[in-house]
Amino acid sequence: MYICVCHAVTDHDIRTAADNGITSLEELGSELRVGTCCGRCKDCANQLLQRAQMEACDLTCRSNAA
Repeated sequence: MYICVCHAVTDHDIRTAADNGITSLEELGSELRVGTCCGRCKDCANQLLQRAQMEACDLTCRSNAA
């Protein structure tokens, strides 16, 4: 699904960026240009980034517990 229409950034792109170490909306903007045009995508992109980080943390915690 497209999150940033202005720069054709998808939810997959944002999840991949999170997997590659992007941790903030500012970094996401520098890397993928998300939120650098009209700005309507910022809230959604930030929520998706935070969710991707939490999911990655959950996976790490589960694998460490095993």
